[in-house]
Amino acid sequence: MIAVVDYGVGNLFSLMSSLRFLGLDCIVTNKKEDLTGADRIILPGVGAFGDAMAKLRESGLENTVKELAAVKPLLGICLGMQLLFDKSFEHGEHEGLGLIPGVVAPLAADIDPALKVPHMGWNRLEITRDDPIFKYFDNGEWVYYVHSYYAKNCPESILAVSEYGVMVTGLVRSGSGMIYGMQFHPEKSGDAGLRLLKAFSEI
Repeated sequence: MIAVVDYGVGNLFSLMSSLRFLGLDCIVTNKKEDLTGADRIILPGVGAFGDAMAKLRESGLENTVKELAAVKPLLGICLGMQLLFDKSFEHGEHEGLGLIPGVVAPLAADIDPALKVPHMGWNRLEITRDDPIFKYFDNGEWVYYVHSYYAKNCPESILAVSEYGVMVTGLVRSGSGMIYGMQFHPEKSGDAGLRLLKAFSEI
């Protein structure tokens, strides 16, 4: 079973629809016992980093997610991926979960001012390191992004990137662990996104 963490920072309908389309057993939950009993965990998220971390702490699930990440596959999506890092510089400086070394920084500071922020829409995902998450995915397929901040200073964790003025960190994995992050939205990325979710469900 896949448990999707519900801590009040996202519309989970599209994600749950995608998981159910794949025939996967899944629940949305804010209960520690459900997360502990699940085979895999997905941490979604939209909005601001600081607010999301505050809500995760208020939910009482911050430490649960950290503990379970050591023993179960975990996937962070969009803001959920950013929360996996050490810290973010979105509207100040905020501590993250510290599960993947690196920081989250404003995209606008590193790209040509002529490029629009947020980085919104379809972009090619270029694989930089092979991994089981790409079992059903071909290099250069299109995925859907909506973000103004991106993960950097994390070269050892990067599995795939997309070019948008800089090489945007698209997909990460924590070393040899089972902690994954996708900056794009697999649930909004059509068949390619579904295949990435399917691969995660088999890890």
